[in-house]
Amino acid sequence: MRRFMLPRWIAHRGGGSLAPENTLAGIRLAASLGYQAVEFDVMLSADGTPVLIHDETLERTTNGSGNVCATPDARLFSLDAGNGERIPRFADAAALCIELGLLANVEIKPANGHEIATAEVVSRLTADLWRGAAVQPLLSSFSLAALEVARDLAPGVRRGVLFEAPPADWLDQLRRLQAVTLHCDADLISDEVIAEATANNVPVLCYTVNAPEQAKTLFARGVSSLFTDRLDLFAD
Repeated sequence: MRRFMLPRWIAHRGGGSLAPENTLAGIRLAASLGYQAVEFDVMLSADGTPVLIHDETLERTTNGSGNVCATPDARLFSLDAGNGERIPRFADAAALCIELGLLANVEIKPANGHEIATAEVVSRLTADLWRGAAVQPLLSSFSLAALEVARDLAPGVRRGVLFEAPPADWLDQLRRLQAVTLHCDADLISDEVIAEATANNVPVLCYTVNAPEQAKTLFARGVSSLFTDRLDLFAD
């Protein structure tokens, strides 16, 4: 397996803690600070539109309430996602990443019970939106069912498998899904998994690292890339 080369730092949920999460403003901020990669979450609205948002409910990150998957576009796009920012359409975030030359780690974040539908829409649209782009995206998900769909519907789009703590059979799962990266909690990654990943040319990506000393230790142990909320601490 050929190793997939990544930037060492990835802006978590767009702009981390320095901008409203999962917004176009966050993506622009990451680029302005020199970041070459951003991560964001994609979920479906009640109308089936893929949008950038992390939680299944609206309360934490917007001035709205209720479930994202039960909220129609007309209401969803009228909400304030922080500092006057709107919840972005996935297509708009993709266009911005392409314009800025950013690598986008697109996390398929389905609402409970919507794994297959979300994966179908996001996988097909990802392949279409980035067709011919100089910097190609990376699809990831905690949902193995969603990654199966991505493998089958968008085989040309690279995939990463997300775990909190990698299970004993993580490499078998990664190979089954034809994925190229392993993503996991920075506090739950073992040296044994890092060694196995290194031996198989699989980059390990850890979330969410906001302390310089922890970052230094993880890089020394062989982790390839880190997601951070503290873009100010690690800006080049």
